[in-house]
Amino acid sequence: MIERIQQLQHDSLAALQTAASLKDLQAIRVQVLGKKGSLTDMMKGMRDLSAADRPVIGSLVNTFKDAFEQAYAQRQAHLDELEISSRLKRERIDVTLPGRKSLRGSLHPVSLVTDDIVDIFSRLGFSVEEGPEIEKDFYNFEALNIPKDHPARDMQDTFYINDDLVLRTHTSPVQIRTMLKQPPPIRIIAPGTVYRRDSDLTHSPMFHQIEGFLVDERVTFGDLKGILTHFLNEYFGAGLQVRFRPSFFPFTEPSAEVDIACVICGGSGCRVCGGTGWLEILGCGMIDPEVFAAVNYDATKYSGFAFGMGLERIAMLKYGVSDLRLFFENDIRFLKQFS
Repeated sequence: MIERIQQLQHDSLAALQTAASLKDLQAIRVQVLGKKGSLTDMMKGMRDLSAADRPVIGSLVNTFKDAFEQAYAQRQAHLDELEISSRLKRERIDVTLPGRKSLRGSLHPVSLVTDDIVDIFSRLGFSVEEGPEIEKDFYNFEALNIPKDHPARDMQDTFYINDDLVLRTHTSPVQIRTMLKQPPPIRIIAPGTVYRRDSDLTHSPMFHQIEGFLVDERVTFGDLKGILTHFLNEYFGAGLQVRFRPSFFPFTEPSAEVDIACVICGGSGCRVCGGTGWLEILGCGMIDPEVFAAVNYDATKYSGFAFGMGLERIAMLKYGVSDLRLFFENDIRFLKQFS
């Protein structure tokens, strides 16, 4: 038994010196001194020893334990130092390296366009109003001179919730809600989300519009033309060519489409403008007397104009974006260009 203890001591101390980690070191301790360890198992045989041999073996075991604990403590201290040294190397900071820039978010391009447009019209005395996106048929259609049997409803591709509720197809309901709340003079700009059943390279079922309208005494089409021309020159650059073409909208009369000289080719003709040199930018017109009747305004005393534009359309022209869907896909490679 003496030889077995001596051999175990030799092997155990050698194993401690080769332990590569604190985890390995602890495993050796359990293997030797644990409840099911080698030395513990060996000690069970002491009951078979003679009374004369037991003190000898007991003294040998105690010497072995002392040597093991001392070797264990030394190896543990050495591995602790190695671990600290390794962590210092891993976590070392080179203060001479340039600092890492923190990532910063930015506004969405549609938000940038909205803020720019609102800023321009705010300087012209327009205030901002908003309205609900789930809208009553009265505000979205009927009060805007679009009764239930009007063919213009087919132009809207409407999402109906029920017979009386729709996802608003334009921001014009804000015009009705505002006029019902207050008398003239009114000068409002109304940005917001709108919905139509359409989806392709240049259309989305959800998109953004901005509505503007002004109501006062003796408002003329000349006022409308002057304000919109000023806005377009402010936004796209001074000297921009602007033209007004006759058009039709149920809630304005007369109505017009507004074109600008192509911002890509400068009016010489290109693929973007279809070779015409012009780009359609917004719709507008003088508010129809039927709309005034719906909000109890005296059309003989007051007149006004309204206009509306798609914000994605403006953003596409402003930033040279060819596919409307990029604004809604949240591709970081696209969005980070606007930071």
